[in-house]
Amino acid sequence: MSEPRFRDPAEPVAARVRDLLSRMTLTEKVGQVNQRMYGWHAYERTATGHRLTDAFREEVAAFGSMGALYGLQRADPWSGVTAGTGIGEADGARVADSVQRHVVEHTRLGIPVLLVEEMPHGLQALDGTLLPVNLAVGATWDPGLYEEAAALAAAQLRSRGGHVALVSALDLVRDPRWGRAEECFGEDPYLAARFTEALVRGVQGPPGGAIGPDRAAVVLKHFAGQGATVGGRNSAATELGARELHEIHLEAALAGVRAGAAGVMAAYNEFDGVPCAAARPLLTGLLRESWGFDGLVMADGLALDRLVRPAGDPVRAGAAALRAGCDLSLWDDCFPRLEEAVRRGLVEESTLDVAVGRVLALKFRLGLFERPYTGQRAPAAGPVEVSERLARASVTLLQHDGVTLPLSGRVRALAVIGPNADSLPQQIGDYTAPQRPGHGVTVLAGIRSRAPEGTGVAYARGCELTGGDRSAVPAAVALAAASDTAVLVLGGSSARESTTAFDANGAAVVASGNAPGMTCGEGVDLADLALPEGQLALLDAVVATGTPVVVVLVQGRPHALDDLTGRAGAVLSAWYPGPWGGRAVADVLFGAAEPQGRLPVSVPRSAAQLPVFYNGKDHGYRGYADQPATPRHAFGHGLSYTTVEYGEPRLSRTSVAAEEFTAGGPAGEAEPLLCAVEVRNTGDRPAVETVQLYVRRLTGGTSWPRVRELRGFVRVELAPGERAEAVFRVGHGTLASVTRSLERAVEPGRFAIETGPSSDRTRGAVLDVPGPRDDGWSPW
Repeated sequence: MSEPRFRDPAEPVAARVRDLLSRMTLTEKVGQVNQRMYGWHAYERTATGHRLTDAFREEVAAFGSMGALYGLQRADPWSGVTAGTGIGEADGARVADSVQRHVVEHTRLGIPVLLVEEMPHGLQALDGTLLPVNLAVGATWDPGLYEEAAALAAAQLRSRGGHVALVSALDLVRDPRWGRAEECFGEDPYLAARFTEALVRGVQGPPGGAIGPDRAAVVLKHFAGQGATVGGRNSAATELGARELHEIHLEAALAGVRAGAAGVMAAYNEFDGVPCAAARPLLTGLLRESWGFDGLVMADGLALDRLVRPAGDPVRAGAAALRAGCDLSLWDDCFPRLEEAVRRGLVEESTLDVAVGRVLALKFRLGLFERPYTGQRAPAAGPVEVSERLARASVTLLQHDGVTLPLSGRVRALAVIGPNADSLPQQIGDYTAPQRPGHGVTVLAGIRSRAPEGTGVAYARGCELTGGDRSAVPAAVALAAASDTAVLVLGGSSARESTTAFDANGAAVVASGNAPGMTCGEGVDLADLALPEGQLALLDAVVATGTPVVVVLVQGRPHALDDLTGRAGAVLSAWYPGPWGGRAVADVLFGAAEPQGRLPVSVPRSAAQLPVFYNGKDHGYRGYADQPATPRHAFGHGLSYTTVEYGEPRLSRTSVAAEEFTAGGPAGEAEPLLCAVEVRNTGDRPAVETVQLYVRRLTGGTSWPRVRELRGFVRVELAPGERAEAVFRVGHGTLASVTRSLERAVEPGRFAIETGPSSDRTRGAVLDVPGPRDDGWSPW
């Protein structure tokens, strides 16, 4: 008897999917679009290892299959999985294979299960290698380095038996009060798009076709507009118009789709009154029909249960999400009722077949039917070295007096002070597993390891992370007064504790004050962006000693800062730099590495002036009566230990007809439009300069223009005294804007093509783009 067609790897994926679907019962199909079990409930630890639970066996039997299993290797306070009860690196592949073996050998058709894991900044599992959080990655302005790190993280996930990586990439920091700001690459759609492309390339490899055994399928979170919730409130309403959605919040998703992302996750928020998971115009009309996406759409955790209120019951809610374009659930009670929905005529079985087909296609692409087991493969090396390089590249020098840094051998007594100086949990961010003892380097440990011989390093905590207790301030002041320089390490924390309360979907619940140590992370939104009262008191007291002060901010969002000019010699943001970030910070402090980070977000003066993102509509607002409209530090800002001068940007042509800018290609292949600018290191130290290209519309267009928009960047290494030329190709993607039909096109008008070191320090050259003008421009 011949093997069924779906077992033949020589057959096209589409043919294998059709054959397998034709053999499946309705119950088995429903099983494929569900992942309602928490992975940590699938096993239990015994004296001799791990065993599968009866609950897992019953879940497989209930549907005659299992589509996906989330978080088999997740460990954190929400799951309750600890280093003592969870799955470490040595056991990961073996436990994953035991899960897979049961599903394959105890179901009628033997369809493998997708093992889905969180990989927000490295693998969220015991012994998983962590990277700096996305906001720190965005501060590197180096997508190539991130692609390298993402590839290593994916290889680690696969070596432990996982198949699908869930990664935040699509959200933007439009309001830094939002607790999930750390999961974003920044506030700008262009910057986020470049990192999203790098992520997909790193995790999955080349687009299309099979996904190799050292690569993983990536599901991009969250689609779409979740970073635009009103007031920075997690999972709250948005007030986005269609144009704002397209101009700002869809660019990274489109870049990820074009790079070949295997899936996207529908966001919690609603758009125009409809939750994203039930928004057919978004999931089907735009994503599939307009963009041609043929991958998987996954619901966020328990998101489909939120549809019960408008739909009336779980059966109708599940049917609505399926019709809209959702393919795979997450923990909800709606998709498990899809068989009932089909039998009641609420949704066609053919619609279910489409969703099942997408799940099966991904399993075929991953090679799971031919290689369902990981086996005894050696664990992949974690991206430790790359994680530290990312952290080093992300350290951003916000303010400097030109004297205090880098610290030198002349500093014989160095005080390190502050609640974030010697706490590893407070520098690794949200979505992290417990770290093994001795794993990682705090800022204090990094400074001690990098300090020149003969430099004494002493430590005082000074205050707690939150609250106004000032009892430890006098000891810190005494230490600072007796030192040559004080490094003050302040900021926030996303560290969850065993006492933290959680929502059903894993978000922290902090409104009742049950997690006083958290100031960031999912569910931890702030109304006030200032540093906590105790930290501000410590800062004032240490500065008052007259000892030179360096402020290092370890943070998952941009905290609002007072002007520290004349008070602190330098201010750096280290973001959440990951477990080895302490060494990275120390290397910058002592000058072993040049500061090269650039702000991926604007730093506000206070929460009262929000929003401060640089690319708002250009209405010429001058500010409140009591505060300027400008941020404390602008998007793209970042200083170095030297000075870099910029020349005037030069265009190879100053007039190009609109019709030359064809979609998908640069202007005039025979004679491309180029913008060049000379940069020169005028100091005595080397520099890694990020030259930024912005576009500002002066006339024309079908909507009110934005102040300016990032459209390119290039990193240039400059030795002391060296000159270099940064050259940008100006094409369709550089000048295109969203038209009234919500498509991107180059509209006639005049543009300023600007270059500079940040969004608030640019010089421009004028480009004329003549073309036929639409006489019916006015919308009134």
